[in-house]
Amino acid sequence: MRVPRAIVCIPELRPLLEDADHVDVKIVTGTVDLRTFVASMLGYQPGWLTGLYRLRAVLLRALGMRQAGIRRGPKMTPETVPMRPGSSAGRFTVRMAEEDRYWVAEARERHLEAALGVVVEPLDHGRRRFYVLTVVRYHAWTGPVYFNLIRPFHHLVVGRMAAAGVRTPAGG
Repeated sequence: MRVPRAIVCIPELRPLLEDADHVDVKIVTGTVDLRTFVASMLGYQPGWLTGLYRLRAVLLRALGMRQAGIRRGPKMTPETVPMRPGSSAGRFTVRMAEEDRYWVAEARERHLEAALGVVVEPLDHGRRRFYVLTVVRYHAWTGPVYFNLIRPFHHLVVGRMAAAGVRTPAGG
């Protein structure tokens, strides 16, 4: 996939893309700020998504791995979105962040490591374009097997998470 210019023009993000096994980008537009977007995106977990996490546990067991319980999206507000590298954001650890510009976090497992990033591009009239970036690096033979099995669901889940990110919070 061709990575949008808004992402590659940020020098801090270039090493993230090097030697990646999979990169995809979802693009949404809205009027929220970066922190509100990240809080809403990470907190998105309807029942059907919890069901997919249950199926994921079965798949991991079949590949000889384990999942420690069913994951829940972190409950955070824009003010509590972690911006400091090394901070926890639910199942992710913040790798890098810059206020109103980008936010990148990682999750590492035995079979792969994945980065989830958000890049903000300001538009006219208070609107912003959000690029939701997924970068995956495989470990061992189980990484590509696992990711290729979940790939269709990955696109659905990340697309829905991005859409949830731009929804204006109640009262906002």
